[in-house]
Amino acid sequence: MMDRRGPDESAPAMGRKGGAAKVVLAVLATLLIVLFAGLGTWQVQRLQWKLALIERVNTRVHAAPGALPDAARWPQVSKESDEYRHVSLAGHFLYEYSTPVQAVSELGAGYWLVTPLCTQDGHIVLVNRGFIPAADNRPGTYPARRANGNPCAAVSGPAHALTGLLRLAEPGGGFLRENDPANNRWFSRDVAGIAAARGLGNVAPFFVDAARGQDPAGAPEHPVGGLTVISFQNNHLVYAITWYALALMVAGAWWYVARSGSVKKPAT
Repeated sequence: MMDRRGPDESAPAMGRKGGAAKVVLAVLATLLIVLFAGLGTWQVQRLQWKLALIERVNTRVHAAPGALPDAARWPQVSKESDEYRHVSLAGHFLYEYSTPVQAVSELGAGYWLVTPLCTQDGHIVLVNRGFIPAADNRPGTYPARRANGNPCAAVSGPAHALTGLLRLAEPGGGFLRENDPANNRWFSRDVAGIAAARGLGNVAPFFVDAARGQDPAGAPEHPVGGLTVISFQNNHLVYAITWYALALMVAGAWWYVARSGSVKKPAT
């Protein structure tokens, strides 16, 4: 059957379809602009947070060393208030309970040597004394000894003073590798896990990265301290510019479509 509608009769219908398409495109463009602009603003906020974090950490690292948090404040110790704080402490190392933790440093692959320190107030703080190469951790060098009772009760002599950076515990293990206390294999400085494996009680929930040259003269080994890497990835400005650029591109594309009237009537 022949379509009896003339060109003038079909034009309103096509016009309505074109108008509906423009509305859909306008809504979609608006949503994308709001989304991209919102993501850009979020990245600007993250940038401000990251810059404040970097400034805070740099201030802590270069400040004069202060006292460790006392036991009453241990539950409140956090990244925001304490991590990378420059601290001083004194006590006696329990070398027989040293634990090697796998690490990669600027000196290559090897281990952090984590040793308990009995403080003068009767607590234990795990101290990362520094880095030892893999060759220094031969089988049997650092056996998985467990303490019987309170090992701090047997220490004597003058306390050894040292400084370092307060660090929060690293529970669980490393990337795709879990700590294995039964086989004395450690991939992270898990304070609670190491303390439990060594039978140590009254242990602070953090550890201290010792500065270079902090071992006593009579220490059985001399790991290289002061290798803490303080680096914060900060790409938020690049991300913000990218999201804002996408918002501008969508706005420009919509302006071009609206101005040129790209939804055109079909030829008759």
